Amino acid sequence: MKQIKLINLENVSEEGVGKYRSRESARGIVFDENNNVALIHATNYHYYKLPGGGIEAGETNDVTLNRECKEEIGCNVKAIQELGITVEYRKLYNLKQTSYCYIAKLVGKKGTPKLEPDEINHGFETVWVPLEDALNKVRNSKLVVYEAQYMVARDTVLLETAIELLKNSNSII
Repeated sequence: MKQIKLINLENVSEEGVGKYRSRESARGIVFDENNNVALIHATNYHYYKLPGGGIEAGETNDVTLNRECKEEIGCNVKAIQELGITVEYRKLYNLKQTSYCYIAKLVGKKGTPKLEPDEINHGFETVWVPLEDALNKVRNSKLVVYEAQYMVARDTVLLETAIELLKNSNSII
């Protein structure tokens, strides 16, 4: 999969990032039957993000994406197209995060998320909106928590990349 963006908001040097721990994740732009996209709205901090999360030992990217979507948006999903890789250097956490990103489709019915305590504290709620609206919501997110600046930068480029890909392929999801 091709890298589409390096997010280095704090200008970390290559030497500095060499000492960081690595984390890999899978993320998705998930479409429902009405071609709306799932976003997670962190209502307590006023930002939006795409569903996804860390790859656990022995998991494939597809398995991780589906597990995280079941947890965060209450849905089973199927990756239908690779989008690309983003890499983030997060200085505060000494973290290099690599995200494998996909366009995905909802499989079956929408359900109820099973949120972790920190996700509940952020006020996570799932919203389904048209692709262009998803991009606008992410772009206009508040950056009041450290993580939001990285999520917004990452998810903005992912949504822009998906819009271009879908426009150029004349594909309807």
